[in-house]
Amino acid sequence: MRWSGQAMATESDSALPGLAKLSNLVASVTTPEFAGVTFHEIHAKSALNRVPGGDSALPFGWTVNPYRGCSHACVYCFARPTHEYLDLDGGDDFDRQIVVKINVAEVLARELARPSWQRHPVALGTNTDPYQRAEGRYRLMPGIIAALADSGTPFSILTKGTLLRRDLPLLAEAAEHVPVDIAMSVAVHDDELQQSIEPGTPTTAARLATVRAATDAGLRCSVFMMPVLPYLTDTREHLATALEAVRDSGATTVLYSALHLKPGVKEWFFAWLEREHPELLSKYRELYAHGTYAPTGYRRWLAGRMRPLLAQHGLQRGEADPSTGTTRSRALDDAEQSLRLMNLTPTSAPRSLLAEELPGGARSAHPRLF
Repeated sequence: MRWSGQAMATESDSALPGLAKLSNLVASVTTPEFAGVTFHEIHAKSALNRVPGGDSALPFGWTVNPYRGCSHACVYCFARPTHEYLDLDGGDDFDRQIVVKINVAEVLARELARPSWQRHPVALGTNTDPYQRAEGRYRLMPGIIAALADSGTPFSILTKGTLLRRDLPLLAEAAEHVPVDIAMSVAVHDDELQQSIEPGTPTTAARLATVRAATDAGLRCSVFMMPVLPYLTDTREHLATALEAVRDSGATTVLYSALHLKPGVKEWFFAWLEREHPELLSKYRELYAHGTYAPTGYRRWLAGRMRPLLAQHGLQRGEADPSTGTTRSRALDDAEQSLRLMNLTPTSAPRSLLAEELPGGARSAHPRLF
């Protein structure tokens, strides 16, 4: 039975005002397994999101986000302000009021089948984590992966979720037909700090073990050391320990950047800092006094510290996609290949796992079942 019978009526007092106004809200659901979290199930009207391309070879990028809000509860998450569009706050509501697009795979498959779709790379994990804990129940990603691979569309995944391991066989099969790029976000290599600032995430060790499992499955997996936290994770000792662990996990590419704090995120982060590290509050206020990003001087200093450490551990600095901020798809490695993307055609090769997971297939019929 779905969510142990814990569905609430959409007009219930428990349904939050911004969500209750949505015409596509199906139900709001709670369950003891996710204490304190409410899942708002909706029927998505669209799945593909177009974002500006920046300096990319393509004029824009594409993303898919099966969830809004994230139970990983990372204090520094840049996506927090997106919850304000739903009349929710970017603090506690972002962590506990999770929107679930229960039909996202079906909608995506229809959009990918349009003659106008030019099979540009699609990024997953750009706003909220597609492998947060709820994915273990809703199981939306297999249908998304199958729809993308079946249509001949390259894709990338950025996650902190060890649930990725569930889909490694499916991803390995997909990689036989389209470019697949995976990245694991592992920013903090201090267990106490990690549990304080990312309280809903798997441990650092568990994430690195997932990187190893992905590489053992023949998939290329990068590591995102984002964000580097000034005065907390930017010491040479911390960075060296982190890069040694990344190398030992089988990853060969690391992407890193200093913490940036958008309006809305900055206030939430500073509240955490005042509770957990009040001795650093004045330093952070000074460092981020003039905007979202750490000053140019700090970023240059960090790059100067990272370059020799990366070389020492035999790691390369990766390249992020300028439009989505996630790992750059191999399908964009050169301008000529970028132009050929529109000419990709769906594969007709036999697909055992992919066929089962395609929307309408044997395993995709009931994503709402608990």
